[in-house]
Amino acid sequence: MSTDTDTDLGLDFATTPSDERRAAAEREVILADPGFGKHFTDHMATVRWSIDGGWHDASIHPYGPLSLDPSASVLHYAQEIFEGMKAYRHADGSVWSFRPEANARRFQRSARRLALPELPTEVFVESVRQLVRADEAWVPSADETSLYLRPFMIATEAFLGVRAAQEVAYHCIASPAGAYFTSGPKPVSIWLSAHYARAARGGTGAAKTGGNYAASLLPQQEAYEHGCQQVMFLDSEKGEYLEELGGMNVVLVRSDGTLVTPDSDSILEGITRDSILQLAEDRGLRVERRPVALTEWRDGVTDGTIVEAFACGTAAVVTPIAELRGEGFTIGSPTDGAGELTMSLRQELTDIQYGRRPDPHGWMTQLTEAAAVPSAE
Repeated sequence: MSTDTDTDLGLDFATTPSDERRAAAEREVILADPGFGKHFTDHMATVRWSIDGGWHDASIHPYGPLSLDPSASVLHYAQEIFEGMKAYRHADGSVWSFRPEANARRFQRSARRLALPELPTEVFVESVRQLVRADEAWVPSADETSLYLRPFMIATEAFLGVRAAQEVAYHCIASPAGAYFTSGPKPVSIWLSAHYARAARGGTGAAKTGGNYAASLLPQQEAYEHGCQQVMFLDSEKGEYLEELGGMNVVLVRSDGTLVTPDSDSILEGITRDSILQLAEDRGLRVERRPVALTEWRDGVTDGTIVEAFACGTAAVVTPIAELRGEGFTIGSPTDGAGELTMSLRQELTDIQYGRRPDPHGWMTQLTEAAAVPSAE
């Protein structure tokens, strides 16, 4: 076991190497076609919290099942949050993450809403750094591939009373991810959910918590039944304003180059979306974050003032929208979805993430050194 002092809180990430690490040959077979979220690396990060002891027991240890009491709060009251982020292999062999501090801050906001303790930013980032260093050999190098990171926090206290848990565990796991689009981004069809809402005003929509995603699963099935790949939600109060997809934000592009994105207190603040919008502003384009009515999209496509639409999120980065379908209507796209500005912004962002162009905003954080050679075992 080795120990490194990693944070300003005096937490030591104690590292216990796994005795069951996959052999290099097995790992390479997986990395050749990893898919998404199907395979996991050899280690995971853990930090524990209690109301009396605060954050403690930081460690990198073998990946494996969690042990929970059947009465653990997370199983009964869904007191949990998570994040999604990636680590990227650059051409020189170094590994980098994209805006991890932004993920840490969103994690804190989610924790606040779910009555969970807020993990300090430096601990969050260091857990990612230490895990990637332990499992660097799992970071793929093929084009558009990455190591997907899933930090999450669960209430572990064995107690059935309805109150905030007094014992919590933070974990981070990692999974190699293949290219989301194997032959380039493909425009998708979106189904408008008329009967279900993702989140309500004053609810947990702005937090990244599993309950929001559970609420989207049935509408997502409905979308599949209508031949669509994603589901779009409207506001729960009036059913007139765009919110977001099941797991991505949406952006409309006007004919004058203005980017318009829905804004409300029940929408998750997307880090990918905010980065895309910043890149647009860097080009001198106007960005509007405001309520967006469904009729604005429909009328804008009809009169030519809306020329592109796309969804954005960590996994796919940017996905062009070909059409929005609903009960009795279809809103198409003049460009069949793959608009010029959409694809240009996607290329610019991914070039920054993979180190192919300068990083003017300092978004990238280096996790490992250049020309590192992955261990054989």
